[in-house]
Amino acid sequence: MASSARSRNVVAEVRSGRAARPPRASSRRGGGGAWDNVRAIVGTVALFLLIRTFLLEAFRIPSGSMIPALLVGDWLFVNKLVYGPHVPFTNVNLPGYAEPKRGEVVVFMSPYQADEAQIGNDPQPTLVKRLVGLPGDTLHMRDGLLHVNGVPQRQGYAAAGNVKGDPDEYSPLMDWQREYALPASRFGAAPAQPTHDNWGPLVVPPKRYFMLGDNRYCSKDSRYWGLVPRENLRGRPIFVYYSFRTGDGTPCSPDVSARALPALTDVRWGRIGHLIR
Repeated sequence: MASSARSRNVVAEVRSGRAARPPRASSRRGGGGAWDNVRAIVGTVALFLLIRTFLLEAFRIPSGSMIPALLVGDWLFVNKLVYGPHVPFTNVNLPGYAEPKRGEVVVFMSPYQADEAQIGNDPQPTLVKRLVGLPGDTLHMRDGLLHVNGVPQRQGYAAAGNVKGDPDEYSPLMDWQREYALPASRFGAAPAQPTHDNWGPLVVPPKRYFMLGDNRYCSKDSRYWGLVPRENLRGRPIFVYYSFRTGDGTPCSPDVSARALPALTDVRWGRIGHLIR
């Protein structure tokens, strides 16, 4: 009789949904919720690093070398996939879907700058300039006007307002050009001493690129530190996603803010969404 009663009790419990259930896996392990949180955080960080390394990265404009195309205080999104993303801590670049084109604004790692290393700065900073010379191009500048394969490359109207400096400025850093300068060509001979506004003609060798800042007298560029290897290219800026006035009032960074916390109070709303060309 007792056995029959127990059977009826079990059946009744099952029918009423009150049958004993096994403990949940998380309660058996103890702390399962914390482990799930850790996995979620690790997964989020891994996804962020994947996107930042191979697809898209934010970049801040710290100097006026690209005025008026880019302003000090612009924050950009950079397409890292276009030329082939660089694998960190290696010399490997994965394949991209496009080749660099003349006239594009490019983000790249600078060639080694010994003069910056001597004063304790990063000798290979990440820079943004305009690509003006492709492999095989013959470049020269006369009186500040760039010529590519003999064709003058006049800057846009907005660049006419940029600060002017000494056109005859000479730096020993320019001496690298002697290796590539042409002693004779249909464009004339290279000057004995290259200067800021007068240099070349020189021929860009294979897998190298010549970069110039749009704000020519405020730009330390290929005229000084030389040609950029193909593997140094990091991406192409897409658009400005945030911008605020953060200049220091100097001629090369004139857009200074008089407000406190300019990142919040002096935003250039008209720059947000601006496409980089």
